[in-house]
Amino acid sequence: MKIHILTIGRLKDGPLRQLAADYADRIAKVGPQAGLKSLQIREFDEARASDSKQRKSREAEVILAAIPPASIIVALDETGKSLSSRDFSGKIAKWRDDGEQDLVFIVGGPDGLDYDLVKSARQTIAFGMSTWPHQLVKVMLLEQIYRAITLLLGHPYHRD
Repeated sequence: MKIHILTIGRLKDGPLRQLAADYADRIAKVGPQAGLKSLQIREFDEARASDSKQRKSREAEVILAAIPPASIIVALDETGKSLSSRDFSGKIAKWRDDGEQDLVFIVGGPDGLDYDLVKSARQTIAFGMSTWPHQLVKVMLLEQIYRAITLLLGHPYHRD
């Protein structure tokens, strides 16, 4: 299974970009051992529309055009369900074991994600009840994917 992360907004040079690159490298190294063939990260520019609804709609169009056919879509949104790291790992394992080819995580920009895009997702998750900056969510997602892989492999990275 291939993992895709589609985000609105680009990480600037600095600590968050370095941390994201570190987790992406870790995922690339151990992912194939867990049946995760590759990781692709695509960053898209924020829309320049005058209001939030129009920006989210235009960003959704760009995101939808980048999703491979028949993908499992997971939206990261504050209205989503909070999952433990083990539950998150279990979902990835189930989709992998079900023979899914593409797993797509979507992270919106400062305005969040378009309502229709969130509703079209197979799963909507939130990283707790707090609102997080979208750049930080991207790094947190990469860390959770890495953690999920280490759980699948029985690696001691995760501690209960």
